[in-house]
Amino acid sequence: MKKQTLFILIFFSIICSIHSQNNIPFQLSDTLFNNSKIPIDPAVKIGKLPNGLTYYIRQNKKPENKVELRLIVNAGSILEEEDQLGLAHFMEHMSFNGTKNFKKNELLNYLQSIGLGIGADLNAQTGFDETIYNLSILSDDDAKLEKGFQILEDWAHSVLLTETDIDEERGVVLEELRLRNGASSRVFKKYLSVLMHGSKYADRIPIGNENTLKTFNYEALRRFYRDWYRPHLMAIVAVGDKDIPTLEQKIKDHFTHIPVQANPKVRETFAPENHEETLILIEGDEELSFSKVELIYKDDDETSPQKTINDYRKYIVKLLLIEILNNRFIDLTNNKAYPFLYEYSFQEETLARKKNTWKLIIETDPNKQLQGLQTLLDESERLQRYGVVDSEFERAKKNLTAIADKAFNDKDKEESVKLVEQYVNHFLQQEPIPGIEWEYKNFKKILSSVKIEEINKTINHYLHDDNRVVVVIGPKKIITEDEVIETLNNIKKKDLKPYEDKVVTSTLITKPIQAGSIISTETNDQLGITRLTLSNGAKVTYKKTDFKNDEILFQAFSFGGLSLLSNEELEATELAYEGLFDAGINGLSESDIFKILSDKILNLSFYITELSEWFSGISTTNSIEELFQLVHLFFTSLNKDHDLFNSYIDRQKNFLNNLTGSPDFFFRKEMKHFLNNGNQRFFGLPSIEAYEKQDYNLAYEKYLERVADAGDFNFYFVGSINEDQIKEFSEKYLASLPSKNSNENFKIHDFRPLSGAHSKTVVKGKESKSYVLIIYQGETNYDEKEALCFTILGDIINIKLTERLREKEGDVYFSNGTGMIEQLPFGKYQMVISFQCAPENVEKLKKMSIDLVKNIVENGPIDDDLIKIQKKMIHNYKENLKNNRFWLSSLVNLDFKKISNSDL
Repeated sequence: MKKQTLFILIFFSIICSIHSQNNIPFQLSDTLFNNSKIPIDPAVKIGKLPNGLTYYIRQNKKPENKVELRLIVNAGSILEEEDQLGLAHFMEHMSFNGTKNFKKNELLNYLQSIGLGIGADLNAQTGFDETIYNLSILSDDDAKLEKGFQILEDWAHSVLLTETDIDEERGVVLEELRLRNGASSRVFKKYLSVLMHGSKYADRIPIGNENTLKTFNYEALRRFYRDWYRPHLMAIVAVGDKDIPTLEQKIKDHFTHIPVQANPKVRETFAPENHEETLILIEGDEELSFSKVELIYKDDDETSPQKTINDYRKYIVKLLLIEILNNRFIDLTNNKAYPFLYEYSFQEETLARKKNTWKLIIETDPNKQLQGLQTLLDESERLQRYGVVDSEFERAKKNLTAIADKAFNDKDKEESVKLVEQYVNHFLQQEPIPGIEWEYKNFKKILSSVKIEEINKTINHYLHDDNRVVVVIGPKKIITEDEVIETLNNIKKKDLKPYEDKVVTSTLITKPIQAGSIISTETNDQLGITRLTLSNGAKVTYKKTDFKNDEILFQAFSFGGLSLLSNEELEATELAYEGLFDAGINGLSESDIFKILSDKILNLSFYITELSEWFSGISTTNSIEELFQLVHLFFTSLNKDHDLFNSYIDRQKNFLNNLTGSPDFFFRKEMKHFLNNGNQRFFGLPSIEAYEKQDYNLAYEKYLERVADAGDFNFYFVGSINEDQIKEFSEKYLASLPSKNSNENFKIHDFRPLSGAHSKTVVKGKESKSYVLIIYQGETNYDEKEALCFTILGDIINIKLTERLREKEGDVYFSNGTGMIEQLPFGKYQMVISFQCAPENVEKLKKMSIDLVKNIVENGPIDDDLIKIQKKMIHNYKENLKNNRFWLSSLVNLDFKKISNSDL
């Protein structure tokens, strides 16, 4: 059931934003097929200033008192000249380091002073073809909103680019480059050479190269800014809790006067060349943490924007085909001999806007790469040879319909940030923005009319032998190009059977259930919370909200967890619990369950921690009964299948085979051992040897023990709840669960965190970079107010680290300080400081960080920093009050920390 979540998230985002597609060569005859244009959503106002700058404006009240602003520059690293490699990205950095109205560091200081900060509220990204600046600004008073537009205006044409500012930022960007250096970046450069065959993209990675970043001439950067930051290559997007006339006037006031450039450079577009032969890349790097095979089909023709309903229909046909192929991959994972970690397919750009690809990807053990390629080829060829069968076609339609229904039901609860993404894509790639009402109506109409013949006619348009790329990447080279070519050549001759879609029952519950009852009901009117006590002792707490129209979040816990296991039992089972669920429930396989729930959007998972056992899930309003049914069956009817468990163990061992050379994994492993020295209940990070020790029978037995007493569980539901349904389903599916009145609690073991002064150095890896971790920790008596203060202290240390290590020294790209005090299983505190840097700077920066902490301990924080954090926390709290997940977490924590409702 976890596998279902991946596809839900992928397709939910697709349906909300129509993507550019190629023309599909088959005839359209139905009356639904027409060349009428896809309209533009009337809720968005699109305009263009006399100087050519485009703008998009929409009023949207979620979240309140906030406006999402974007400055989009239709220029990225692909436009760099030879002396400018990396300067599109460097230009992005400079926009935060000195403008006409915000000298170096003033911008961040201002945003922090009103409760905002870098990351969530202030960010930017540079790609091959575009640069996008993100600013979330408060709109509760005009001064803040005005300042937000001033920031965007400065970015657009008033970045100072002084020689001092440029030189001070070189070190930061070089540290970002250092941070990215490693096996993945080494392989990515070679990957680009085949994916982007015959184009500039392989030579224009946005981060650039060390030599250019160290030595580029100031004028080269200024020339890039002058050439490409010009009005007709720019757009402003403003979406949020402010009326359209106000936002439009702000845009006109701030951007109309930007001059038009005389004789501007031509903004070219680029695409990889077509090729008849299959391009093959086989690459090994001992530090890679994964091994995968990609089978890539690049479209023969160039991408054209969707403009008509015909285009939209072709898009829906392709969505169905992608859904069908991914559902087949889910079926494969239920095979007891399935040796791979995962596989999936999707379509995306090649990195160039003018060329799309269809990718089939499988992650494997390094020694099974050829087998992985064969699996991808088998499924591709099976689809080409035999097409789609009726049952899977209808199921895919149900899948997509359910996702469309969910999107439509929440149409008036759309977050501004999601709407912004649509308008960014419209400007850059002319992706349609018809609005959810138009799209939902036409999506449902067209989807219902699509015939299976249309699906089958499209297959060879996407899956073909020319313009094909095979990529084999892993910690070591195992297979040869000759083996790949032989496998490719043999696939057409291979004896493949058509896909068989196993027929399954239509229901999860197959046996009668003797319902229990609700014996008491408590309410907290102030917080809108209701708590039911069931006849078996279980507690159900729910809160009905209107934050989303079609979202119900679920969680449940019981105390005990791994703490109740002996050391021997823990060692033999702690890695096994996730694998128990590969067997399915109530005689149904995971694949069966996925098919039964094809018209539902829900997810449920189980996990066990040191102190407790947990269920976690999500559903829509029309899937809530099935969520209750799954919970009931997780308690009562977990299947047992040794072969599937052994297959799970093999896959985890395959995954670990990929990690053996990873410096990051090695560092985590060494640090965990160091920090747990003397802990008899710590058996190291997962290893092949540890997985081989896992006892399936014992893990299954211990799982049944953990869920044998439902009366010990607390169940929580938050969202668009129908109270009558919650009560009815609680009586039927939860109150009917077994109860022992055991009142179990967790056991507190003797081990305590390492204390005193200690140091450890770990040496691993080819790149010249170091990761520094400084930890202050120990036991303490838990106090709620003190815990809050300690969290604030961590945030203040984070501010000071950024000011000193990044802004003043220029020796790190990113640093972090985090403080927390935990209550359970015993009171303990931990302050963690971390950063990456050059090896030669480790001791200097470590001393600076420790001195920084000492100074705060001795003198306390300065008022300005404290006020910044207080405003940030208040701002976040106000937004969280309208968030289902915040309320779910808060309700769970109240009980988990054993605070009664009377203390709310």
